[in-house]
Amino acid sequence: MGALQKLSKALMGAVAVLPVAALLCGIGYWIQAFNENSILATIFLKSGGAVMDNLGIVFALALAFGLAKDHNGAAALSGFVGFQTVILLIGPESVASYRGIEDPKELTGDAALHWASQGWDAINAKNVLIGIVVGILAAATYNKFSRTRLPDFLAFFSGRRLVPILTAVFSMLIAGILYILWPLLYNVLFNFGEWIQGMGVLGAGIYGVVNRLLIPTGLHHALNSIFWFDVIGINDIGKFMDGAKTIEAARQATDAASCPGVWNGTSCEVIGEVGRYQAGFFPAMMFGIPGAALAMYLRADKQRRKVVGSLMAAGALASFFTGVTEPLEFSFMFAAPLLYVVHALLTGLALSIAAAFHWTSGFGFSAGMVDMTLSSQNPLAHQWWMLLLMGVVYFFLYLGIFWFLIGKLNLKTPGRGDAEQENSAVLTDIPDEANGAQEGSTSTAANSTTSRIIQGLGGADNIETLDHCATRLRVTVKDDSKVEESILKSADVAGLIRPSAHAVQVIIGPQVQFVHDDVAAELANLRCNQVH
Repeated sequence: MGALQKLSKALMGAVAVLPVAALLCGIGYWIQAFNENSILATIFLKSGGAVMDNLGIVFALALAFGLAKDHNGAAALSGFVGFQTVILLIGPESVASYRGIEDPKELTGDAALHWASQGWDAINAKNVLIGIVVGILAAATYNKFSRTRLPDFLAFFSGRRLVPILTAVFSMLIAGILYILWPLLYNVLFNFGEWIQGMGVLGAGIYGVVNRLLIPTGLHHALNSIFWFDVIGINDIGKFMDGAKTIEAARQATDAASCPGVWNGTSCEVIGEVGRYQAGFFPAMMFGIPGAALAMYLRADKQRRKVVGSLMAAGALASFFTGVTEPLEFSFMFAAPLLYVVHALLTGLALSIAAAFHWTSGFGFSAGMVDMTLSSQNPLAHQWWMLLLMGVVYFFLYLGIFWFLIGKLNLKTPGRGDAEQENSAVLTDIPDEANGAQEGSTSTAANSTTSRIIQGLGGADNIETLDHCATRLRVTVKDDSKVEESILKSADVAGLIRPSAHAVQVIIGPQVQFVHDDVAAELANLRCNQVH
């Protein structure tokens, strides 16, 4: 679980680049909608393509950097060197030369079919699967050899300088293995992708349910990579953002292997199909979760509604505009697990309904209003406004179901029951000697939150590693029994997860980077004071 947690967090580093591509492509399509031959539109679309057309490289760099023990740039450089080595050694041009083929595009008949079935054309800068493999390889090489000393006459190449060299050598071996295994692997992955897509509406719904159920583990990023990027050929985000390119590829498709969407036996369908693993999230995230927030506010004890209302309002606005749902989801995920299961099922239903009616829209970051607005002019956006109408229905559906279940089953959502009162009363004043504040220092809300988080994690001595992803602090502690959930909750965090004996995740929200930086700085100060 610890290794999977690290991988999932590192994957988020690559995914975080996508909003740049979404923004550029979105602006490009907006301009193109008014002037089809606009040079400015082309500039924006090409700039967005700089990310999407090199997504494999982005993943290799992000994973190498994110999984390296000290996040050093030498690891990222090694990821780039390794990725380029693999795709150049077993790319379509190289494989064709190995086999005495002058130009694979000129092949016809059975020879062309055989070449296409082996998937060599998929070995390019967009290949996320190879990016993931090489990124892990580069990080492992860095962690193992970054402090290796060579003899004096080779000392210049010692340590971190040795890592890119070794990664290139290991990547040559990986390329040799993939040269043998890739045709088999590609065939298996392609068939798996076809199977998932063949499930149609049901497949989209199952994905939506599992996506939400994996949120508590933090492994949803790994699942998303399969559906959203070119790991098994689905590549829902990439194909959607490519817009006109995807439509043109569909026109030229002659079979299922060359179809970027759904092959119906005679033609390739992409409009209303590409985006099906994204579209249904918009009604749930923009409208459903805010509806749940209103229900929890209405069901809160009257004397606590003011505090609960500010929490719910902030979470609802974040969910509507940006699609960041975790702060609200964690407010009821563990307090009322039944509600979270209902939320997961409703999300799956939303994806199924959107897929059934071929309503599609896409995103580069998450399913919020910002991404919907940017993608609305994409030629693959199909009846996207229906997702808004569906969202209004979902708002009242969530509101009604959550309001009924909270009252009927007396669920302890925020602002209800004795536990909430106890949590809010814990450690209202942390003494200076406990939180590490120095004499004469000024107490601020930020310092108080930072001190409470450190104390809740068992103190500075109990924290081994501190990192963060999009919304969570990811911490490794020495002694899990020293972690005090009540103290952490008094710091106004959204939730706490303990995925393994020494791993702790503190749910903060979109401001997690700043909280992480404050906590890291305070830890450094405390440890420095201990040394002196």
